[in-house]
Amino acid sequence: MRTRVTDMLNIDIPILAFSHCRDVVAAVTKAGGLGVLGAAGHSDRQLEIDLEWIEEQVGDLPYGVDLIVPAKYTGSDQGGMTVAALWEMIPGEHREFVDRLLDEYRVPALAEEQTGRGLGAETKSAPLTADRAAPQLEITLAHRAALVVNALGPPPAHMLDRVHEEGRLVGALAGKAQHAERHVAVGVDLIVAQGSEAGGHTGEIGTMVLIPEIVDAVGDRAPVLGAGGIGRGRQMAASMALGAEGVWCGSVWLTTEEAETHPTVKEKFLNATSSDTLRSKSRTGKPARQLRTAWTDAWEDPANPSPLPMPLQPMLVDEAIRRIDRAAHDTSSGAAQLANYFVGQIVGTMNVSKPAARVVYEMVEEFIESVDRLGQLMNDE
Repeated sequence: MRTRVTDMLNIDIPILAFSHCRDVVAAVTKAGGLGVLGAAGHSDRQLEIDLEWIEEQVGDLPYGVDLIVPAKYTGSDQGGMTVAALWEMIPGEHREFVDRLLDEYRVPALAEEQTGRGLGAETKSAPLTADRAAPQLEITLAHRAALVVNALGPPPAHMLDRVHEEGRLVGALAGKAQHAERHVAVGVDLIVAQGSEAGGHTGEIGTMVLIPEIVDAVGDRAPVLGAGGIGRGRQMAASMALGAEGVWCGSVWLTTEEAETHPTVKEKFLNATSSDTLRSKSRTGKPARQLRTAWTDAWEDPANPSPLPMPLQPMLVDEAIRRIDRAAHDTSSGAAQLANYFVGQIVGTMNVSKPAARVVYEMVEEFIESVDRLGQLMNDE
């Protein structure tokens, strides 16, 4: 299969796999696609370890790295704020609410040696901010990543300049045509048109509507990947019929054999339907599609405090989520009822755990069958 995306990235199949799990990244790259490591939750040292491991596994084959550099967040107008200053901005009622919620579900505290290890623990920069992403970018460029993607908003000028200086490509996610137009105007090489069905941070426009809008908006200035609710070959064929030159998939890898998804959450995914997700600010402070659980229900309840903006919300809930994940297997706790993670509406078809490579091959096979079927519809005989 050949598109501008396969030519740009020197891959056989225009399937890009976003995953926080290095094993999935390596498996998809070796299967002919492009694995993209989500780095937002990594410490600097862990990112170095994972990139070195991926390169050992894939040899000269390409891979990518996904960073989160939001354009707007608390403190961004001031050029960033210290973690201490941001902590002072978290209202007491929010801290009390989180404590009450954990007590209600009998979630035990972390052992003393397990505290202080959460998001951003090894840096003075707040999580999910430009300051936090800066060292991750330099670590990425010290390795062989062929593609660097910004998952939230337009890539800042220094990110574009640094990546292009190193001869690598820059991608960016877009939830509206206007976003895509801004991306190509500043020099982004690859646009990910991500519909509302996607897991994680999403806009409100569905994939079927969004892809052709973005394809028309950017013209031939940059190829477009379809994203959001894509995990089957038929959906890949539909995306490319709408003008995309490949697909970006994230959720579908969460139930693969290689995925490091929390076992309790993986089991929930395997049994979920496409109606069991919602867009919620409860984990990051920005709308992100995730599995609906007692956690999201509590944050959606108007009787409770509303989620704080990024990065205050992830700072507030990080230790709580680690406590929930650690206790989710314990039947004496109600932590399993709270446990959740980001996932898209494609979760309704993710009901069998398979090797990541098999997911790639089955997508390609179903894509070919879909294209053949459409060709038959045009047969005059």
